[in-house]
Amino acid sequence: MIALDTSSLVHYLGGSTGKDVEAVDLALAQSQACLPPVVLSEMLSDPELPRPLEEALLRIPTLDLQPGYWERAGRLRAQIIVAGHKAKLADTLIAQSCLDHEVPLITRDRDFRHFVAAGLRLLSDQAKD
Repeated sequence: MIALDTSSLVHYLGGSTGKDVEAVDLALAQSQACLPPVVLSEMLSDPELPRPLEEALLRIPTLDLQPGYWERAGRLRAQIIVAGHKAKLADTLIAQSCLDHEVPLITRDRDFRHFVAAGLRLLSDQAKD
């Protein structure tokens, strides 16, 4: 399985190009894509989301929350903040879902690079920045 971040999914749906968009396309084509729950919530928050797209998103498997998720997410966010980096709550929750399931994340959001030290695997150019 490969988790999709909102940033890459939006660019994919918008017809953008990039390595992340190619990775999203491949993950979807090979039925390897999954969504962290926060990503699904972010996508469904668009009041103008077409019904067929909503239905397609709901068919993508979501990562279940594991026992102790909220505690681990809080500690993860604290770890990133102590290191002097940004740690948006939504990003932290997405990263923790991926860490719990040991799945890489496709993203173009540079803020996720701060979670690499905690074990998050990124399928993007951001992992080395």
